[in-house]
Amino acid sequence: MKIGVISADSASESRVALTPDAVKKLRKLGFEVVIQSGAGQAAYYADELYQSAGADIANSSTEVVNQSQIITTVNDLPMTVTEHLTAGQIVIGMLDPYRNAQLDTYAAKGATAFAMELLPRTLSRAQNMDVLSSQANLAGYKAVLLAANEYSRPFPMFMTSAGTVKPAKVVILGVGVAGLQAIATAKRLGAVVEASDLRPAAKEQVESLGGKWLDVPMSEDEAQKAKATGGYAWTPSEQYIKDQAAVVDKALSNADIVITTAQIPGRNAPRLVHAATLAKMKAGSVLIDMAAGTGGNVEGSIPDETITTANGVRIVGAANIPSQLAAQSSDLYANNLVNFITTLIAPAATDAANTLALNLDMNDEIQGALAVTHDNQVRLAKR
Repeated sequence: MKIGVISADSASESRVALTPDAVKKLRKLGFEVVIQSGAGQAAYYADELYQSAGADIANSSTEVVNQSQIITTVNDLPMTVTEHLTAGQIVIGMLDPYRNAQLDTYAAKGATAFAMELLPRTLSRAQNMDVLSSQANLAGYKAVLLAANEYSRPFPMFMTSAGTVKPAKVVILGVGVAGLQAIATAKRLGAVVEASDLRPAAKEQVESLGGKWLDVPMSEDEAQKAKATGGYAWTPSEQYIKDQAAVVDKALSNADIVITTAQIPGRNAPRLVHAATLAKMKAGSVLIDMAAGTGGNVEGSIPDETITTANGVRIVGAANIPSQLAAQSSDLYANNLVNFITTLIAPAATDAANTLALNLDMNDEIQGALAVTHDNQVRLAKR
């Protein structure tokens, strides 16, 4: 049974779905692997490295599709590739399922498509397949470095004969995996860090990394609701939203660096920084909008562009930060895919013909959650 690797069809995507190390792991499991020529080049994985790992090289994406039962990709397949799918083939990748316009096509072709973003993150056995966490961790780190490069002053405090250089003030909005890594990285660079999140439980995480929690007054009833839902499903009151906006507005007015990380699968990113707040920020301050690709947390941000406001604030629309760390991002992503593919192998491992056999089980809590098309049906619930 052969697994195929499609080259990314985007000028802004440098990652590759499987690395040479991942090919070796899959070969040990009994799979064959074919990769489109040049698919790993932008991540510094040459075709020769794949060949040394035991993979075949195909000249085109069409050749890969024609040879493979399982097709791996970083993002959704290009339409020119999707049209060549046949019944029974499997597609695995970050398919952006709630915005994906090709799900009906996948279903009509009889392909089973697994969207890795839908992984149930509360399952302990699924942690090593969590692509969102593996990519967000690197993105949070790189976001701080991007900010440091854009900022015209140093991050740490310096004591010099010419005077004291004050440390940079960094504000992180959204304290998930990316936000926590951003806090840790900014602290390592010597900045003073503040952070905010809807989840009350995030306060302890922020403070454990040396950051200051931007506290918003909360009624006892609201605190209980937020705690019970983990913050994600909590709908704050109108008063709480106003109070939080005031706290964030004040923090951003004094900030040198702001990094926003809030994204909601299947929806546009929440707007955290409005024009009125931008107008109060200092000239030379920098905002890194990590959600620029899904609508943006910062008003006016543009994906993959850096703009400067009338009052001298630089807004970086960081739409795909993991791609800027393509070698390591690909390595972690490939490990996530290998771990998931392992769950597809039938318990007996081989069929009557002594070839590797798969077991697609939509009742399985992982497979069932990730499968967005199967048996000619779209299985994704509407949001």
